[in-house]
Amino acid sequence: MILIRHLYIGVDDTDSPDGMCTTYLASQIINRFAESGIELIGYPRLIRLNPFARHKTRGNGGVALEILNDSKASIAKKIVLEEVEKLSMFDCDNTNPGVIFYEGEITPEMEDYAFRAIHEFITIEEAEEFGKSVGCEIHKFKKGRGIIGAIASISLPLDDCTYELLAYRAPENFGTERKIDHDSVYEMDEKTFPDTFENIDYSEGYIAIEPKTPCPVLYGIRSNVPEVLKEARDIVKVGEPIDDWCIFKTNQHTDMHIQNASKISDMKQFGCYCVCGEVKNKPTIIDGGHMFFYITDESGEIECGAYEPTKTFRKTVSYLRPGDVIRVYGGIGEQNTFNVEKFQVIRLNDVEYKNPMCECGKRMTSAGKNKGFKCKKCGNRIESNEKIPVGVERDLENGRFYETPVSARRHLSKPLCRMDLTC
Repeated sequence: MILIRHLYIGVDDTDSPDGMCTTYLASQIINRFAESGIELIGYPRLIRLNPFARHKTRGNGGVALEILNDSKASIAKKIVLEEVEKLSMFDCDNTNPGVIFYEGEITPEMEDYAFRAIHEFITIEEAEEFGKSVGCEIHKFKKGRGIIGAIASISLPLDDCTYELLAYRAPENFGTERKIDHDSVYEMDEKTFPDTFENIDYSEGYIAIEPKTPCPVLYGIRSNVPEVLKEARDIVKVGEPIDDWCIFKTNQHTDMHIQNASKISDMKQFGCYCVCGEVKNKPTIIDGGHMFFYITDESGEIECGAYEPTKTFRKTVSYLRPGDVIRVYGGIGEQNTFNVEKFQVIRLNDVEYKNPMCECGKRMTSAGKNKGFKCKKCGNRIESNEKIPVGVERDLENGRFYETPVSARRHLSKPLCRMDLTC
């Protein structure tokens, strides 16, 4: 029996806010592989890491390729390193590419490492030590921070996954206004949803497939199944050349970053969680349009934020009132505030206590401490000091989920339409 060995290739941290995209670099590598007769095994992978990690790149995503570890493996390695040298944004201080090559099977300890990279903060030193311990061939450029995501991108199991078709611009158009026919995007969404999703934010009239950065991507269409993506691509009309396109298998929109926390005190800064708590105060909005409130449990409390970019989600959050019990999903950022991506109402506080009604139909007022109530209209008095429970109409529903709009959604956040709920 012939044992077939594979070569796994991971690349990360090649882009910057001013341009480039690691997926574009991967597409250029794939093209050169094809010219050299090197075939990919399966889809290239785009793996998003912890969205709250310090020093993260723009999208905090690494890419992974898998090929046969045969006589052409050395050519493949040469191509990868040449393209990283050629296309990475080395002028940016925060761009520190990393490349790893790994021969053999992905082990459980490598899978555990990948989940750590999504849930926690891993240092360059930790990643390098781990990579060497499992036999990775490591290439660092500048500080080489990209090895953290490069190892994770080859190692992560994808029990739940989505797909994304990325269309790339001709280099001479990088940084210029994109020419996408928005009407055709609406047509594509109508014909392919829910197989494709996150195409449009209807509440804002926002075309979500179109990046707002000067990167090489012309548009990206996300789907649950890869087969629909070519159909979607054919519907979208553009007014500029498509230089290349590629379909990636990814962990986007899976909630893979979310860890269950049994209580508030279990959560740590820069981690992503879902946790239950009771709303402590009425949400308030501050200068800049950000909205904040606290949730509490027996272990402590934490401030939660719905930030200005979440737009209409802030109005939904404003409907919360003290005593509501909710489950929040999101992550803890630099200010130790829980950034809310979505929440589920567990139990609404739909009762408030009011002074009793007088027989004459007027709401009574306090007659003094422990002296009952009196009616200012007719003078009637009652000795009881107990207020009366009154049902309150709420704009929220028990059991229902509420999420940020598409325009403000993080790469990893699972939309309700992927949870078999209203999208």
